[in-house]
Amino acid sequence: MAGDEALFERVHPDVFDEQVDPELTRAFLAAPHLNIALAIQGDLTVGMCSGVVYHHPDKPPQWWVNEIGVAAPWRRQRLATRLVETCITEALRQGCSEIWVVADPTPMAEGFWQSLGWARTGERLAMFSRRLVA
Repeated sequence: MAGDEALFERVHPDVFDEQVDPELTRAFLAAPHLNIALAIQGDLTVGMCSGVVYHHPDKPPQWWVNEIGVAAPWRRQRLATRLVETCITEALRQGCSEIWVVADPTPMAEGFWQSLGWARTGERLAMFSRRLVA
């Protein structure tokens, strides 16, 4: 949410793929369809789960879990579970009918999502991308 930029000033390097950029953070927080749950220890952000609310012309809104990250020293302490549960609560508050994630079908990923009661609905993952800028 706009105004929460200070929560991104001290982030453990394991949480995001890249270093947090203040300008990108402001843009993210200003977008009403983008959401993020944070795990904070003292004044250090140690985990996050980001999501997008999709609005479709043929179905109620759905929440897509975009990314989840927990710094190594805080893993295996149920932080990821609590972050996902926070996203579920917010998805319900926003009227979402479903929450889903696309993940590599590794034993770790499958074990995590199934431990939360999520059902695997696909057999394989194929992700395609195209770089738009050099």
